[in-house]
Amino acid sequence: MKDFNLSNRRLVIGGVAVAVVVIYIVRLFTLQLLSDDYKKNADSNAFLKKIEYPSRGLIRDRSGKLMVYNQPAYDIMVVMNEEKDRLDTLEFCEALGITKDFFIQRMAEIKDRNKNPGYSRFTQQLFMSQLSDEEFSMFREKMFRFPGFYVQKRSIRQYQYPYAAHVLGDVGEVSPGDIEEDDYYQAGDYIGKLGVERSYEKQLRGVKGVQIMLRDAHGRIQGNYQDGKLDTRPVAGKDITLGIDLELQALGERMLEGKIGAIVAIEPSTGEVLAMVSSPSYDPRSMTGRQRSKAHAVLSRNVWKPLLNRAIMGQYPPGSTFKTSQALTYMTEGIISPGTMFPCHHGFYYRGLHVGCHGHASPLNLVNAISTSCNGYFCWGLYYMMSNRRKYGNVQEAMNTWRDYMVSMGFGYKLGIDLPGEKRGLIPNATFYDKAYKGSWNGLTVISISIGQGEVNLTPLQIANLGATIANRGYYYRPHVVRKVQGEPLDTAFTSRQYTKASKRSYNYVVQGMRSSVLGGTCKWLGHLPYDICGKTGTAQNRGQDHSVFMGFAPMDNPKIAIAVYVENGGFGADFAVPIAGVLFERYLSGKLSPSAEKEAAALQKRRIGYGKANR
Repeated sequence: MKDFNLSNRRLVIGGVAVAVVVIYIVRLFTLQLLSDDYKKNADSNAFLKKIEYPSRGLIRDRSGKLMVYNQPAYDIMVVMNEEKDRLDTLEFCEALGITKDFFIQRMAEIKDRNKNPGYSRFTQQLFMSQLSDEEFSMFREKMFRFPGFYVQKRSIRQYQYPYAAHVLGDVGEVSPGDIEEDDYYQAGDYIGKLGVERSYEKQLRGVKGVQIMLRDAHGRIQGNYQDGKLDTRPVAGKDITLGIDLELQALGERMLEGKIGAIVAIEPSTGEVLAMVSSPSYDPRSMTGRQRSKAHAVLSRNVWKPLLNRAIMGQYPPGSTFKTSQALTYMTEGIISPGTMFPCHHGFYYRGLHVGCHGHASPLNLVNAISTSCNGYFCWGLYYMMSNRRKYGNVQEAMNTWRDYMVSMGFGYKLGIDLPGEKRGLIPNATFYDKAYKGSWNGLTVISISIGQGEVNLTPLQIANLGATIANRGYYYRPHVVRKVQGEPLDTAFTSRQYTKASKRSYNYVVQGMRSSVLGGTCKWLGHLPYDICGKTGTAQNRGQDHSVFMGFAPMDNPKIAIAVYVENGGFGADFAVPIAGVLFERYLSGKLSPSAEKEAAALQKRRIGYGKANR
């Protein structure tokens, strides 16, 4: 029995010993033949791969004015394996103008793999970024005393003017998500965060270069490996030209000072955005260098949301500007003709339902209904469309037909502008109302959508695009802020015509109505301008004071510009939106402002609403 137990023990011990040996052999095989960890560490000791960053592409306005450029800056890099304990910390901190507490905290953050997942003690890690020439000159004199620390030449993005922050965007340090998404980046790199800087990042960033430096056993640089044969030079980023007219943009921002809202101007013949203003805004020059994070945090906490690009993210009731789309739909569908007359006795009255309207002649035809912005006319048009069983069979089919017209005009979905963050707005369909009213609804239930209220929401960009589409009599080009990328053709998505479902004949009558509105209707303030302007006002109802809205284009027969102005809580369309549009029309079409227009611009600039009054 004893011999048997002894024999078993020998077998167990022998088996364990064999297993241990096998594990070691497998591990050695893996490390030496399959894993390149040790090779990487050996290479890291022998070589220093020095990244050479390319110059980021420049950004200019449509006339060539430089808006965004680069300025030299310097990053301080550290290789932990070389730094060790040989550093005079106090002298180092004094040379960089930092505290010892900052030094300790920063070194800990570099080693923290949760905050810095690409950490290796053998490779360069970012210690401090974007030192100016002045800051770096103080450090450079003593740099030889700080083993393990190197300098990486970079550049800081600079913005020439305090305008177009929401269009241009800004550049900041990459996030872990950016690094995971694109292996071009490593910790400490910079990437476009918003605006054009973000949407055209790959064109603007260029291609990195690499210098492979040879080190001796003590880590000292001995020169370029193989005399630089394996080095690669950086390739500069591509320059970009915007469709933005800087002078028009600056004027638009003046007009919205102290107000909440947006302005969008589009060139109808190309879809190029001539101006895009969102208010409140901020100075893009504050979002550069090491101050960016602090400035961004301050803006993020601001209750008036200056980081929000209301031109593409604001979703508003379009008010009476939407009546033009209704006229196009009713006429193309045969619900009305140009001569169709509807009554309006201070509004739409039917079966106890009343939608109010201001006083004007009654009954009236289509052109006069657009000119006077008659609520009753367009309510009757929607009612007859939704109740036409002979043509549509039921209200659901009629509603979906209506929805298809709206979508073809660029509503309800993103237009696809080349900026991040665009919202789609809302165009309801039959399913939407079936769910909301449990299948029991009709044209009277949804009558308010005919005048741009109720469930309908558009962005100011979509309203401006409506103006461009009417100017073109039935088609539009997808709006875009970039006019040209160096060495690249413009994406065909921005050069293809998008046709609507409405007939060209219906557009001709809507244009007549919009011109009549300027000559003697709700846009008559613009009548003194010599540009054959076509316009449509909007007064969008709101829980507080109504929003002031305008949409129009000029000249009538050779359109150069379409404009949408949206001023939150601005009252009637003629109160704020129309005169602002008038000043912008004159500036763009004449190239300057007359003394009277400059006086009007100054007066509009002083008029403040909402946050403007609160921040006096």
